[in-house]
Amino acid sequence: MRRRQHLWRYLFVFAALALLMTGCGDPRLNSLDPSGPAGEMQLSLIKLSLGIMIGVFTVVTIIYVYVLVRYRQRPGQNDIPKQVEGSTKLEILWTVIPIALLAVLAVPTISATFSLAKKPPQGQSVEVKVIGHQYWWEFVYPQYGIRTSQELHIPVGKKVHFEITSTDVIHSFWVPNLGGKMDAIPGKKNNMWLQADKPGRYVGKCAELCGASHALMDFTVIAQTQQDFDKWVKAQQNPQSMATNKTLEQGKQLVAQNCIGCHAVRGAGFRYEGKKGPDLTGFGQRTTIAGFLPHDEKHLQAWLKNPQAFKPGARMPKIGYLDDQEMKALTQYLMSLK
Repeated sequence: MRRRQHLWRYLFVFAALALLMTGCGDPRLNSLDPSGPAGEMQLSLIKLSLGIMIGVFTVVTIIYVYVLVRYRQRPGQNDIPKQVEGSTKLEILWTVIPIALLAVLAVPTISATFSLAKKPPQGQSVEVKVIGHQYWWEFVYPQYGIRTSQELHIPVGKKVHFEITSTDVIHSFWVPNLGGKMDAIPGKKNNMWLQADKPGRYVGKCAELCGASHALMDFTVIAQTQQDFDKWVKAQQNPQSMATNKTLEQGKQLVAQNCIGCHAVRGAGFRYEGKKGPDLTGFGQRTTIAGFLPHDEKHLQAWLKNPQAFKPGARMPKIGYLDDQEMKALTQYLMSLK
């Protein structure tokens, strides 16, 4: 009796936790609410798989209950029921049915897989090279001669073809609202395309455990109208990175002394453009710092003073040796980059 009471208590606690957990998570990371044809295609496969699983579960459960009731041992019945072992008909039946179900699932799955990996015709898509780093994302637009990081701008209603790779460990490029994930593997180039059907901001994640700050390897996808996207491209091609007052000039010099070895700031007249870290061109127009921190001077200073406090394992060194005035000049210059 006590065992049953304990069992019911455990079941109640488990059910309560399961109910609470259904409300957890970021609603922006919902692959069941697609905003583009790639995501819709993958959602239809999920529904098909789920339908087949529910159908199989229902049929098996009905047969199981029927057999339990129909062939239960009755009082006074001591004979052995008829055995079906070796029945050719049953062997064929439970071999053919799973094969048929797998075929129903495999045909659309294979078709969708090849369709999503197929490169759109030249001139009808935007080409983007995606490069995963510990713990940030780099985006290169070869058509426009620009590169950026942490924020991916795409035009609405147009396919964007991605060539995905990594420089260190295996990452996984994933924008849940737009489509499924694709691994970023060192020395290998994977391909996929996505499309956003409406303007907005979509959250991107790394979906492969890649180190201490894997969970913080976020990025933002900004889907814009073609007109706004063209303006962004033009701004990236002609960045405003020159200092316009003494404080910004000091900040620019501090960037040259402390940052430019790893980062690039195009349009500022620096002789060298580092490529080890994120490209900082247009940094002032971004919406986040390091992919997830609020984009303001307070958080930027905190990040510069101790990056590892926010992203354990990040390769960016501390710049905690600058005094308050120097730190202010540095952050103001970075925020002025347009």
